[in-house]
Amino acid sequence: MTDKDKEVSFEQAMEDLEAIVEKLEEGEVPLEKAIQYYQQGMELSKVCSVKLTNVEKQMTNIINEQGDLKAFSVQEEE
Repeated sequence: MTDKDKEVSFEQAMEDLEAIVEKLEEGEVPLEKAIQYYQQGMELSKVCSVKLTNVEKQMTNIINEQGDLKAFSVQEEE
């Protein structure tokens, strides 16, 4: 993750990712541009994943310090 990626908030990365998905779903994007959007989307997805993992670790530490629970995990929406 680059310094620029660290500066982007999770919410902004998700918003940017959603905008890219919308553009790709329109289907009127030239192939070269679609590939660029795809690459940007994958980078944003990685940023979001790293940020979520970091938050999960922080929450686990907080919960363990409080002695309430031994583990914490982020569950995916169905």
